[in-house]
Amino acid sequence: MLDVTVIEDPAAAAASLDPIRGRLLAELAAGPASAAMLAGKVGLPRQKVNYHLKALERHGLVELAGERRKGNVTERLMRATAASYVISPLALAAVQPDPDGFRDQLSARWLLALGARLVRDVGTLITGATKARKRLATYALDGEVRFASAADRAAFIQELTAGVGALIRKYDSPDAEGGRDHRIVVAVHPTVKPETSGAAGAADASGTSDGPKASEAPSAVPELTD
Repeated sequence: MLDVTVIEDPAAAAASLDPIRGRLLAELAAGPASAAMLAGKVGLPRQKVNYHLKALERHGLVELAGERRKGNVTERLMRATAASYVISPLALAAVQPDPDGFRDQLSARWLLALGARLVRDVGTLITGATKARKRLATYALDGEVRFASAADRAAFIQELTAGVGALIRKYDSPDAEGGRDHRIVVAVHPTVKPETSGAAGAADASGTSDGPKASEAPSAVPELTD
């Protein structure tokens, strides 16, 4: 079972968003189970659970873990293919955000567009690496910092921008034969309070921020390493 997998297919995304199927995925992430075992947990007849399991199996969200005899019946034990799932913007390809369409470093919506592209590109890279049975070269940095004031936050961002810009200028080799293009994303945003994490716009406005959150991933064309 994978720790996390990215759903790119629209039909698979629709299947995963069904509340009952989402519940089944959560149960099967905890361990293999049959339709009969799951029926009591989700409060549905076994036949209805089996219908949902077959739909999830068609989209590769669950898989057969084994079979067992129970009286005159052979039960299929299913398991989730991942512990958690992320839906890629490719599932809504016609309306996925395009961060190249506008650029505003102080825009939360531009930051969201960057995050969506990161999910899309890394998901595509993971799919390619899995098929090629190659390791994928990536790096991510996650941290938190509490700023004493808005002025300190602005100074931090200024220094961060200058520092990262200097590193890019130092190591960028656009004419290097055989070189590999990499995308660098650095984000700073207020920390979301746990008790309000489900509410729209529930950000801590006190000046506490996550940062820097940095992710570095290859470009959209899969670039694999041994």
